[in-house]
Amino acid sequence: MSLLIDEQISRAGHVAETVNPSLDLFAEIKKLKEEKNAVILAHYYQDADIQDIADYIGDSLGLAQQAEKTKADMIVFAGVHFMAETAKLLNPSKKVVIPDLRAGCSLADSCPPDEFRKFKEQHPNHVVISYINCTAAIKAQTDIICTSSNAIQIVQSVPKDKQIIFAPDKNLGRYIIEKTGRDMVLWDGSCMVHEIFSQQKITKLKEQYPNAQVIAHPECEEVVLKLADFIGSTTGLLKYTQTNSCNEFIVVTESGILHQMHKASPHKLFIAAPPNNNCACNDCPHMKLNTMEKIYLCMKYEKPEVNIAADLMDDALRPLKRMLEISALHGL
Repeated sequence: MSLLIDEQISRAGHVAETVNPSLDLFAEIKKLKEEKNAVILAHYYQDADIQDIADYIGDSLGLAQQAEKTKADMIVFAGVHFMAETAKLLNPSKKVVIPDLRAGCSLADSCPPDEFRKFKEQHPNHVVISYINCTAAIKAQTDIICTSSNAIQIVQSVPKDKQIIFAPDKNLGRYIIEKTGRDMVLWDGSCMVHEIFSQQKITKLKEQYPNAQVIAHPECEEVVLKLADFIGSTTGLLKYTQTNSCNEFIVVTESGILHQMHKASPHKLFIAAPPNNNCACNDCPHMKLNTMEKIYLCMKYEKPEVNIAADLMDDALRPLKRMLEISALHGL
């Protein structure tokens, strides 16, 4: 790769090269996957084209499980940075690339490692459970990782006589407390997308669509969750729309999941909350930094590559492995 392209990566977080608009990106990406023995893992919150070109689409638990068992030489992670970090932790000898290094996470950013270390010191002898939406530096300070798909089972795996710190999402933590009855100390973090949903706007939507069920992600605020007919992880929401007899759903999570919902149940109506999506306020700006053009370029040049400091690798991997073990025991 030329020095110019290396410099462009360092400034912009992705290979800043103009792609010929006539290029068939689907065909070119498919060709690169075969040439480089690469796999594309994509989160449900990616744009529809990226989901369609991916080898696997899923939520954080499913993506971690796929990353652990892949035989590919290169993992292309169409998601945000902590997800690519997770893939690297599980595959230290493989190359992991991400289309745009700036694809971060507001929730992960809400938990700085130094501040979290001080927080832990205030609560000694607590078992630390961290939501997977955190940096490798936070994972390294954690006993067990969880996702929204397995959080209840992870918390219940901790003996009742043990006190728990839950980080970084206070809304998910509060939901788990309600479901398990465990008394947990919560870190004060949240997701910018799931905190922006309006109770008032959803109430108006329910009036507009009286036959619709409200389905919501547990990262949403408590007042929003009280309006929900069903609460679940991204995968849980998708499965619910497939198996439930209702034909209309108000979907209270990032709008990228609607693509898979439409594909699985084309005869059903899915309404993104809030009602006016012109502002894209239920889209994650970090997730949407990834594009087909950036995926093509990052595969072509195998940049930007995600690496993790050697002194973090073992400590950050341990709680991830523990999560995967507990999930397997529960058939998740």
